[in-house]
Formats: sequence, structure tokens, C-alpha cells
Amino acid sequence: MARELSLLLLFLLCGSTTSKVQPLYEPPSDTLDFGYVPARVYDTSTYYEPGPIGVLFRLVHAFLYLVQPNYFPQDLIRKLAQQKLGSSPGDYQKPENVVLTLQAVYYEIGFLVSAALGLLLVLLLPLVGLCFCMCRCCENCGGEMHQRQKKNADCQRSCFATILLAASCVISIGVLFAYVANQHLTNQVKGARSLVNSNLKDLRIFLNDTPGQIDYLVSQYNTTKQRALSDLNNAGPLLGNRVQDQLGRKVRPALDTALTMAGAIRETKEALDNVSVSVEVLQEGTERLQGNLTEVRSHLMNTLTDSACGTAQASSVCNVIRNSLSELSIHANFSQLPGVSPQLAKVNEVLKIDLSSLVQKGYAAFNDTPDLVLNQTKNILSDIKNVLEAIGSNLTALTKTRNVQKILSDFSLYLTQSETYVEDYFPLLEQYDFYRWLCCLILCCTVILIVVFYCLGLLCGTCGYDKNATPTTRGCISNTGGNLLMAGVGFSFLFSWALMLIVVVAFVTGGNVEKLVCEPFEDKALFKVLDTPYLLNQHWKYYLSGIILKNPNINLTFEKVYSDCKENKGIYPSLRLENLFNIYEFLNVSMYAKEISLKIQQININLSNIVLLDEQGKENLLDFSFSGINEIDFAAYLSEINKSVTKVDLLTFANDLEASADQLPKGALENALKGHANKIRMIHNQQVVPLEQAITVKKYARARSTLNQSIRLLQRTSSEVSEKVRSVISAVEEAQFLINNNASSVIIKETKRYMDTIIGYFKQYAAWVKESITMEVATCKPLANVIDTAVEIFLCSYVTDSLNVFWFGLGGCTVFLIPAIICAVKLAKHYRRMDTEDVYDDVETMPMKNLENGNNGYHKENLYGIHNPVMTSSVEQW
Repeated sequence: MARELSLLLLFLLCGSTTSKVQPLYEPPSDTLDFGYVPARVYDTSTYYEPGPIGVLFRLVHAFLYLVQPNYFPQDLIRKLAQQKLGSSPGDYQKPENVVLTLQAVYYEIGFLVSAALGLLLVLLLPLVGLCFCMCRCCENCGGEMHQRQKKNADCQRSCFATILLAASCVISIGVLFAYVANQHLTNQVKGARSLVNSNLKDLRIFLNDTPGQIDYLVSQYNTTKQRALSDLNNAGPLLGNRVQDQLGRKVRPALDTALTMAGAIRETKEALDNVSVSVEVLQEGTERLQGNLTEVRSHLMNTLTDSACGTAQASSVCNVIRNSLSELSIHANFSQLPGVSPQLAKVNEVLKIDLSSLVQKGYAAFNDTPDLVLNQTKNILSDIKNVLEAIGSNLTALTKTRNVQKILSDFSLYLTQSETYVEDYFPLLEQYDFYRWLCCLILCCTVILIVVFYCLGLLCGTCGYDKNATPTTRGCISNTGGNLLMAGVGFSFLFSWALMLIVVVAFVTGGNVEKLVCEPFEDKALFKVLDTPYLLNQHWKYYLSGIILKNPNINLTFEKVYSDCKENKGIYPSLRLENLFNIYEFLNVSMYAKEISLKIQQININLSNIVLLDEQGKENLLDFSFSGINEIDFAAYLSEINKSVTKVDLLTFANDLEASADQLPKGALENALKGHANKIRMIHNQQVVPLEQAITVKKYARARSTLNQSIRLLQRTSSEVSEKVRSVISAVEEAQFLINNNASSVIIKETKRYMDTIIGYFKQYAAWVKESITMEVATCKPLANVIDTAVEIFLCSYVTDSLNVFWFGLGGCTVFLIPAIICAVKLAKHYRRMDTEDVYDDVETMPMKNLENGNNGYHKENLYGIHNPVMTSSVEQW
């Protein structure tokens, strides 16, 4: 009620009638909000940062690139796998297999050459060590405890010591590399359990959240259904308003012009009233003015008959005044204007019928369109609601599909078994890793032992060396240093071949795993090989689809599944599970839309009862057009209105009269004329001015202005009234014809739009479900994380990289043991105490330059190698 009163007040204040009724129902936006699919964040992070040891990893990768710069041989591996070499006798003799074998050898040539060199060292080192031992037993290869004196002995000793020290440093660095790699692998294995548990936890989240996500998708159908039901319950405001808006493009302008014409009739009546009243007021004013001017003119004539005008001085002045008396008269004579009473009477007759009320009835009838639509669609809308309920039942059955439950239960069983397996065997893995760590530590300690012998030998030999001592008189410390060096040489020959053998095996294994598994896994070349048709199973085109979907002809590849899961897409489209159970069949909008469309097309709305303007209203308009307004003599009215009230300006006339009186001799005539001038001024101020200007409140103050405005309004109205009436009647009849005859096409068009809106809700729901299934429901990031954890992190980053750094460091140690052996053997001669020494008779010919103590015990017999019993050593010779 308050709203209607406010609208009525607004109408009264504005002085106009609104033609458009605001709808009481505001339709919501057509876009549905389904919210967000519930999902938890997965904990596992497959990003691995090795830390400082990453420098060593990159160093080994660079070395492997030098050894094997070839790209991953996809075609070769495919052919080798498809040929199945060795499955039957004589396979390798076939020409095509020989070619493949040569290609494989070419690809592995870097590894083969390196491994061959390593194996050569494995074979040669024991053999060389054995020969070296035998030669020393025969007092060869440095086994003779006699040192020849040379001029560059000090230089040789320094060079050998420097080279041995450098080799020991390099060996120590290599051991450090191997130890760091060994410890890194152990640390990572200890931390792998938490990573595995994190993966299993994510898989459990994936498994537990999936049913809830599916239920959420199904439950959001209620959002669609409620919106559709809301639109169906408001079919009147929605469909009716749409029909009304389309028809209103013709109907409302027609009714608006009719309503405007009703206002024009009232304005015409007011203008006629104003003309009638104004003419009466002006006639009264001009008659009074005419009487006053006649009286003044008569008095002036009487005054001018005075004998004073007969004198020669006053005669000319009186004649001038007498000749001007004819101008004292009115100019605008409103008493001669024709009246407008006939036209006013006809307009009053027209106004006996309230045209505005008739037009408002047309508005009301047209604005009832939504109610008509609602009343005529109740039964059909009830059938559509039943269809919506049936759709909801079908979708609810989706969550109870046997295939879905079976897949979830099977996956849950596999996950439980995996968790049990990890719990049972991970301690065993840690135990085996401890054995591995211990063995690698022993290898490192073996090399360290050799380095310790070399370093102690260098330390003792350097510190105990006395340049003044002869080879047979060297001190115990120096002799111990030489013995330690030879001990290091002995241990080097004992273990170097075994170390090299371990290095070769680790190099071939770790290097090939890096090149054939880790690198192609990173750039997905490995997946391309695995996706080769008929590769893993000669009867299956696509192995993965054969395993999962039981149909090897479906194009399901490892690369596509891994990439989708890596991007955290849904498992349903990633694994193409629609081939097991097609969820999209439940979301087939066209199946439901067709049934809903048939129901909506049965809507038949009849608007023939709407009457915009009845015959009485049309006749009323025609009567107004024949009211005779155009017969008014507007020219006569405008002519009198444009005239001045008097023929002469009374103020000017009075001033001239007074000036003429001043020309007369002083006396009664002069005074009489001046009195008449003052009276003329009074008449001007009291009667002429009100007739010309609206500055007083007298009854004829605004009569002249009102008459002018009203006449001009009537003139405009009369020139357009006939044409406008015909235009209004034509527009109303055209709009009525549209409602009676062509509304069906508008109704069909808007009904289709209404149907599309409702079906559009289902399309939105189906599109949202498909997008959610693709991107949000059962996102398979945990599966990609499991693969990344197993291959990229555990196999490649933990095991392979650590193994490669281990053999790289250990191999460097083994290689530098060879120059260390040579230098240690050569250097031992300079540190060990000799049994015999060189003695010279001619001191000047002696290579020894230190002669401060005579010949320093050099004896002549020593020149011939005579045994010195004093300096005989009991140390065993090599």
C-alpha cells in the first residue's frame, strides 16, 4: 500500500502519468554459482634440492656427457625390444640383428672403451705387481740395497716427493668424494621413509576424498534444480514480462500518445477558458479607458473654446492642441473579437468522457500479461517439475554405480597392501643399506690407509732426511719413511685392481642408468618408447589401456597420463575411465533438454482479451478533432493583442500638452491645460499600464498575457489536432492488431528464450561437472608424485647420482694410485738405509760435494761393491 501511495504522490507532483509499470519480480542472474569442489592440498613435494653435493652431481653429469654425448636412442631401443634378441638360437646371426647390435655398440662405445680401459687396469695391476715383486726379490726394480750417487739426486727426490704429495692429495679428494656420496645415499635412504609415507598419505587422501567430491557434484544438481523451479514458479514475471516487453515496443508508445492526447484535450479546454475570461476582462478595461479618454477630449474641447485662444499669441497653440485631440482614443478594440463559446461547449462535451481513465484501463489490461501467462501455464509447468525430479534421481544413482565402487575398493586394497609392504620391508632396506654403507666405507678406508702410508712416508722421509748422511748412514726416521712408502706401494698393488673392478661395474651400471633411464625420464623420451604400440606386449597396441581398461586399442599412453597427473588433472579423463563407466551419459543435457523442450512447446498463451482502447475512447478522440478549434479567427486575436492600447502615448501627449500650455500667457487657460495634462497622465498610469504590462494585481492585470499564450496554444493545437488524432487512433489500432493477431509469434519466440534459459541451467551444470571432473575431482597428482619419487628422486637423485659420484671419486683415486706407486718406489731409494754405497779414491771425481768431514767413511772397497758389515741392514727387500 505504501508503494502505491508513493507512486501516486509522484504522479501528482510531476503532473504526468507513467506508462511503464515496474515488475515486482526481479529475475536473478542466469549464471549459476556451484561453489568449489572440496579438496585438500597434497603434502608431497617432488622438488629435490641436493645441496652442496649437487656440484659433484653436475660434475659427474658433465663427465658422462663426454663419455656418452649421444641422445637417447628411442628407435634403437624400440627395435631391440621388438626383435627380442636371444629369445631363440641364431638371433644374433641375422643381418638385421647384426645391424642393431652394431648400432647398440656404437651408442655404448664411450662406456665400452672406458670399461675396457678399466678392465685392462684390473688385469695389468695384479700382473705388474707380481712381476714387480719378483724383480725386487732378484734385486732388480729398485730391490738392490745400493744407491748410485748422482748429481741431480736432490732434484729427483724433490720431484718425486712433490708428485707423490700431489697424487696423495688428489687421491684424498677422490676418497672424500666417495665418502660424501656414500654418506649422502645413506642419509637419503633414512629420510626416504618419510617421503614414502607422504606419498602414501596423499594416495589415502586421494582415495578418501574422491567419494565426497562425487557426492558434491551430484548434490549441486539441487542448485540447478532450485533455479529452474524458481524460474518455473515465476513463469508469469519471467515469460510474461518478456512477452510484455516485446509487445510493449508497439503498445506502450500507442497508449502514451493516447494519454498525451487526453492531456491535450484538458489543456485545450483550459486555453479556451482563458481566452473567454481574458477577452471579457480586456473588453471591460478598454471600454473604461475609452470613456475616460472621451471625457478628457470633451473637456479639452471646451477649454479650447475659451476667449483666451482668440488672441494672436494663443491662437496657433490652441489650433495645434485642437488638431491633436483626435489621437486621444483607444487603438486595441477587444469588443470586436469573436467569442469561443461554441468551441468551449464542444470541448466540455468531449471531456464528459474521461479518456485518461480509458487509457489507464488499457494499461492495466496490458500489464496483466504476466498473470495471464501464469494462469495459462500451470499444468505444463507441473509436468516439467516432475521431469526435473526424475533427472535428480538418475544423477543420484551415479554415486552408487558398481564400477565406481569396485574401482575405489580395489584401489583401497592396493594402497593398504602397499602400506603394509613398506612397513614390513623398509627396515630390511635400511639394514641392507647399512651393509652397503659399511662396505663402501671399508673401500674408502683402504684407500685412506694407502694415502696414510704415503703421507707418513713423506713426513718421516722428509723430516728424517740428512743431506750430510751417506746412503748407508741414513737415520732411522728416514729409513722408516722409505719403508712406509714401500708399504703403501704394496697395499696399492694388493687393492687397486679390486677397486678398479668395483669402479668399472659401478661406472657401467650408474652411467647407463643415468643415460638410459634418468635423462630420458626427465625429457619424457622414456615414455615415448614405452608408448610404442605392441612393444611391451606383442598382442596389445597400447599396453596401459590393456592393463587398466582391458581394451588395448584405446589410445591411452604413459606420457599423456603422466603429464595430466603432473598438472594435477582429474584421474577420470586422464585414464579415460569413461570407457569403463561413462559418467557423461548421466550428464547428457540433450536427453533431458528434449523432454523439457517438448513440454515447454505445449505452452499456448492467449492475449485476445486485452483491449487497449475501446470504441468510446476512439469516438471521444474524433469528437475532439471536430470541436471547431480550427475555426477560431486567430489572426484577429493576434492582431488586437499586438496593437498598442491607445493610438498615442498618453505620457508624451500629456508632456506636449503641458509644453504648449507653457507657451500661453499666464492665466486660467494655461492652468486648465496643465490640469488636463495631469489627468491624462493619471489615466495612463491607472488604466493603460495595467492593460499593457502584468505589474498589478487588478483583475485584468494578466489578461492580455494570458490571452496571448492561450491563443497561440490553441493555434498550434488546431493545426495538428486532426492529424494527431488520426495518428493516435492508428497507433492504438495497430498495437491492438498486434496483440490479437501477431502475439503468437512473439509468444513462441519468447517461450523459446524462456526454454533456453531453463535448459541453459542444465548446460551450465553439465559443463561445470565436466570441468570439475577434468580439473578438480580425484586429481591424480599423487600418482605422478609416486612415479617422480620412485624414479626421479629415489632411483636417479638418491641412488644413481650418489653411485656415480662414488665411482667417480673412487676411480680417480685408483687412477692416481699408478703415478703414486711409481713415485713412491723411486722416492723410497732416497729415504731407506742402503747396504752398500759408492766410494771414490779421487775425491774431486766424487759426485758428493759435501767434503767437510773428509771422505765421510767412504772406502775404496765400496767402489767395487764390497759388502760393509757395519752397515748391513736386516730389512727385507722387495
